[in-house]
Amino acid sequence: MEGNLIIKNANELVTCSGFKAKQGKEMSDLKIIYDGAVVIEDGIIKEVGKTEEILDKYNENDYEVIDAKDKAVLPGFVDSHTHFVFGGYRPEEFSWRLRGDSYMEIMERGGGIVNSVEATRKASKEELLETGRKRLNSMLAFGVTTVEGKSGYGLDYDTEIKQLEVMEELDKNHPVDIVKTFLGAHAIPKDYKGKEDEFIDFIIDKVLPDVAERKLAEFCDIFCEKGVFSVEQSRKLLNKAKEYGLKPKLHADEIVQLGGAELAAELGAVSADHLLQASDKGVKDMAEAGVVATILPGTAFSLKEPYARARYMIDQNCAVALATDLNPGSCFTESIPLIFSLATLYMDVTTEEAITALTINGAAAVGRADTIGSIDVGKKGDIVILEFPSYKYIPYHIGVNTVEKVVKNGKLVYDKEEIYSKMFKI
Repeated sequence: MEGNLIIKNANELVTCSGFKAKQGKEMSDLKIIYDGAVVIEDGIIKEVGKTEEILDKYNENDYEVIDAKDKAVLPGFVDSHTHFVFGGYRPEEFSWRLRGDSYMEIMERGGGIVNSVEATRKASKEELLETGRKRLNSMLAFGVTTVEGKSGYGLDYDTEIKQLEVMEELDKNHPVDIVKTFLGAHAIPKDYKGKEDEFIDFIIDKVLPDVAERKLAEFCDIFCEKGVFSVEQSRKLLNKAKEYGLKPKLHADEIVQLGGAELAAELGAVSADHLLQASDKGVKDMAEAGVVATILPGTAFSLKEPYARARYMIDQNCAVALATDLNPGSCFTESIPLIFSLATLYMDVTTEEAITALTINGAAAVGRADTIGSIDVGKKGDIVILEFPSYKYIPYHIGVNTVEKVVKNGKLVYDKEEIYSKMFKI
């Protein structure tokens, strides 16, 4: 039957078992089963255990079977912060940054987010669907089975809605699950320069009600940053979003220590993201409030900025997630191997903590730790099978994809070896 699968003989079955975010020291516990097996029925995990015990109870002839001998098996990765639906590209800005121009300097002269806004407004829905589908295909090959996608390249009614509608359609027609976030307050559009309060009112009065009524998003996000939106403006929008049933997220303390982390804790946000400049108090407040600290090392790497203090956050009992921040400007990458390498080599995050950050904690950062992010009975059968015997090969094989197979809802949806066999007629 479709969605009925047994994965057996896994050298390491890395379950990441849990139904909520793991904080602090808990992030090191991957709950590994050696020579493990998973039974999936109708797309849902039915049993997890030692291969011998599983095969004593289940008839392999009733299932599709994957033999994972000498392989590591993990939960599907959750990329909990991306901007993957956009029009146009910004390679010239990358060149400007290489010669020393700062991200904020580029924004001030009409580059940055506003550049992508113009291109996304011009792009047809069909064009956005096609490019979005290709990016999802690439994410899937890296082992991503759930991704968060943000709007925010419209800064008007029509384009914000268009981006969310594109994600809704892709979610229906692509194996990767898409969690939609409304980021209408991503930047200040040209016609609202100096009138930021009016723009927040426009978002609240004209766009937010329709997003909520049509259930086009689960979350509402805002770029809380000096020169963009203040703590007060962010509080106003996110409180109103909560009234409409959208859960709050923040781009917080990325460039300046503004108090975004503290605001996230105050509002009970699901996550606060970036956090390069988050204060000690902000980190402590987030840990106490259970806000997931979503760290985006690819962005700091691309901007040549100091990394967020992931080690400090974990030591302060935060739940830390890792994500790519795929976007056309500050971080044009969907590479999960790159994120693993940056976190482990440059942020003092252990391999075990990085695995947790991209599985169960990533799931918590999008409000889905009860259904994805670990190999637990009752959760979706979203599984990654590596071509190596241990999860430790992910950062060790620096910057190279170690994913061999991806299973989504109990179905094999990506097989590297099968693709290569067809390409080269092996």
